[in-house]
Amino acid sequence: MSTSATRTAEFYPPGGYGAPKDRRGQARRDVGLPPGTEVFSADNHISLADDIFYQKFPEELRDKAPRIWYEDGAYMVGRKGQTFLPGDFSAVLMQYDDLAGAASSNIEARIQELATDGVDKELAFPNAVLALFHFPDKELRERVFRIYNEHMAELQERSNGHFYGVGLINWWDPAGTRRTLAELKSLGLKTFLLPLNPGKDDDGGVIDYSSTAMRPVWDEIEAAGLPVTHHIGETPPKTPCEVNSVVVGMMINVDSFREMFSKYIFGGILDHNPGLRVGWFEGGIAWVPSALQDAEHLLASYQHMFNHQLQHPIQHYWDTNMSASFMVDPLGLRLIDRIGVDKVMWSSDYPHNESTFGYSEKSLAHVVEALGPQDAAKVVSGNIKAFLGV
Repeated sequence: MSTSATRTAEFYPPGGYGAPKDRRGQARRDVGLPPGTEVFSADNHISLADDIFYQKFPEELRDKAPRIWYEDGAYMVGRKGQTFLPGDFSAVLMQYDDLAGAASSNIEARIQELATDGVDKELAFPNAVLALFHFPDKELRERVFRIYNEHMAELQERSNGHFYGVGLINWWDPAGTRRTLAELKSLGLKTFLLPLNPGKDDDGGVIDYSSTAMRPVWDEIEAAGLPVTHHIGETPPKTPCEVNSVVVGMMINVDSFREMFSKYIFGGILDHNPGLRVGWFEGGIAWVPSALQDAEHLLASYQHMFNHQLQHPIQHYWDTNMSASFMVDPLGLRLIDRIGVDKVMWSSDYPHNESTFGYSEKSLAHVVEALGPQDAAKVVSGNIKAFLGV
């Protein structure tokens, strides 16, 4: 076995590091980062523990508000006792929602729990709230997003710089995009989550991010200056799966990244809006070189058929506009020269099953081993700070 393969096996042995529900923070040693490095997880998650939508809706609209409740070890979102979450999603939440810091009810416990695992700061994405991306009443959907953003801003303020919440915006109407981005910035939130599946327009047609109709939305996003985030988790299996459906679904999650990646480049979004900054979260980084390679080959093969000619080489769009996060990706780190050390962000993914929680120091030490202390400090701290502007 080669030396690099031996090191990979040492840090990431087959079988992982134990049952997710049994994990506890175990940071005990110096992992080799430069003194003073603040470990900043670029992708964690938080569950809502309070019934904030019902509480903050006007009394005359409360019967239409999504509800939050705790059931069978997980925080649910739905209405009239019926969860909006698919069964697999609920089952996954039950694996970790009982951790002290998993939900929004105790930000202090969350900060402490992450500290025991060697993580100083975090960017936190939603959990069950993702089910509200396609809440049917768009006016109420925007109200829901506003309440969620206000809640994240409150937690961010209370955390004293340890916690940064990912916001939600209106992406289906340019005026609404401008309005919600302005609200987001006024609250102090640094980024927002844009769904990979944008749903339908008011006429029932599927929204195409690369369409002419969507250019005013991208104009508003570019003008706001906030980075866009995309996250895995919206791509269910295309056919039913009776056996191990949770993992089958997880295996195809990154597929939707490729579709959106292609629209940014081949759909002309980045040519029309070159100031956009885009982050891809929880899909790892090993997919990036293959996507770039395939895009270059397809450009050479099909550009004579294009109705929009690209203004730059493929690599330019990645180097100028994009970056991605990973938790455990030794293959991606071996391909870092193609991806770029400034375009990669480490994350714990706390408290998810596939997170490094409980062995984060092993993951961090491997980043140092693979890249050296100075570049590792960029990957585990500097790059996400630059992405967020903090």
